[in-house]
Amino acid sequence: MTTQTNTQTAVKFGTTNDIEIPRGSTTSSLTFYAPPADGSTPWNYVDKPPEGSPQRNYGEFPHDVMIHDIRGREADFDINVNGFGTISGVHSDEKDFTDDEHIKKTYYPEVEKLLLDNIPGANRIFIFDHTIRRSDPGAPRAPVTRAHIDQTTKSAQARVHYHMGDEAPTLLQNRIRLINVWRPLNGPVVASPLAYADSRSVPDEDIVPVEHRYPHRTGETAGVKYSATGKWHYWSGMTNDERILLQCYDSKDGARTPHSAFVDSRTKEGWPGRESIEVRALVFG
Repeated sequence: MTTQTNTQTAVKFGTTNDIEIPRGSTTSSLTFYAPPADGSTPWNYVDKPPEGSPQRNYGEFPHDVMIHDIRGREADFDINVNGFGTISGVHSDEKDFTDDEHIKKTYYPEVEKLLLDNIPGANRIFIFDHTIRRSDPGAPRAPVTRAHIDQTTKSAQARVHYHMGDEAPTLLQNRIRLINVWRPLNGPVVASPLAYADSRSVPDEDIVPVEHRYPHRTGETAGVKYSATGKWHYWSGMTNDERILLQCYDSKDGARTPHSAFVDSRTKEGWPGRESIEVRALVFG
């Protein structure tokens, strides 16, 4: 259940229909982690699970939380303090986001420059993958409505070894961050907005490593338990020239950002479903 507490702003989506962007703080149910009933190590399969196995062995714990709108307060948040940060007015030459190789050729260099220009101390970027999410029922990936963190300390360090090879031991002696660069593809976002928690408000004991089973290897993501101290935020009506930086790992300060899409009951039938891309990068320095 979501309740609006502030005003809305009308915007035209290139059609004759005006859409009012939901603005302001809102209360919505987020889906949190619940441990496996048998007490076993939690796991999930990235792709189709083996015959007879479920997709995951852990449960869900839905709970209502207040989600605060950061629109107009963007400067109040710093990725090194809160675990997330914002960038506005970003131009991109990639328009279609339908061809993975073209995305790597055109969009990846833009993301690399964005991170080098906006992450203090960063001197090298390695982008290792991206995910496009569309609300269309036939889309390979849809918005994830479950509170999670993409990496744990163990899996972030393993990614350095996996991607950087012989350089890994030297790189691991210095600061390494793993950052997701998130943006909409059909903004302004009026459905399935992305929510993220202030890293400082979620205690370590509420972050649970979960085996992330690929066909060729096993990594780790993190489930997030409900915490009454969690302070959740979103950026209302995100546009295509805006970026959220979500820090999943920082070897120096430890800031990590739980996040989840959420269902906003202010979204009306017929409004466009959210389309987005998240690019994941190792940030050195």
